[in-house]
Amino acid sequence: MIIGIHHTALSVKDMERSLAFYRDLLGMEVVSDNSWESSPKAEKILNLKQPAARQAMLRCGNACIELFEFKHPEPAPMAPDRPVNDHGYTHFSLDVKDVDDEYKRLSKAGVVFHCEPVNLGPKCRTTYGRDPDGNVIEFQELFETPRW
Repeated sequence: MIIGIHHTALSVKDMERSLAFYRDLLGMEVVSDNSWESSPKAEKILNLKQPAARQAMLRCGNACIELFEFKHPEPAPMAPDRPVNDHGYTHFSLDVKDVDDEYKRLSKAGVVFHCEPVNLGPKCRTTYGRDPDGNVIEFQELFETPRW
């Protein structure tokens, strides 16, 4: 039986840059940060030949984000403006207390957003932004009672 979602994993170009974003700017807690070289188990699980990476797990509320900076094999770059309609993961969503305040704070820090926060209905206000590698993150504010 599936009981929940534990984490989402991202392959990143520069671990220090990504930690500065997820840990320092977004306030996530680093649970682990280590490096590893190839092993038969890693090859089997990842389906890669001789994988080697730095791996960090960050906690955010009730879930985690796992970051991988692969040293081997060399990863293909992702377009920093990859459209959300391309096949594969399109985004992950973070709950925030005030989406307008987060939008202003993160914009000042250089985060690129698709648009200012918009109302998706009386119980949700949201916007999409991008991390330093171009991964899309939704910042949403949910209301228990309708606001508009």
